[in-house]
Amino acid sequence: MIARPVLTGQNPCVALAMTLRLRCRLSVAVLLTVLIASALVALSEAQSKEIWNAPAAEAQKKNPVAATQSALAAGQKIYSKTCAMCHGKTGDADGPAVIELNIHPAKLSDPKVATESDGALFWKITTGKKPMPAYGKRLSETDRWHLVNYIRTFSKR
Repeated sequence: MIARPVLTGQNPCVALAMTLRLRCRLSVAVLLTVLIASALVALSEAQSKEIWNAPAAEAQKKNPVAATQSALAAGQKIYSKTCAMCHGKTGDADGPAVIELNIHPAKLSDPKVATESDGALFWKITTGKKPMPAYGKRLSETDRWHLVNYIRTFSKR
């Protein structure tokens, strides 16, 4: 509800004109806010649909962590805590946060992911890309390599 100015002793036409001007300013402000928000959403969606390639030097990095049962178990534990909310339990991009946050995470079970090098996956986990956060400072290097090994299990299912 818009508060109407108290205009005692003024001409009703002047009061009406002032009220309309105030409403017009509010309408313009609301319209601009909606337009700016729409532009930001569109920009965010366009950025998330860009092809996301690791730099060549990063993509060539070799995984120093062997994919042993214990390494895969460590990767699964980390994945469950940090990744499953968005990427889903089986990497199908169907985690509970997808609907709540209106995001479209990578489908890690997609065969295309299997064609990416370990170094490329490690770099993506490390640097992130909105809306996915960067895990370079959140997870140790070893933990990120464990995640790479565990993500590899999705394409084999």
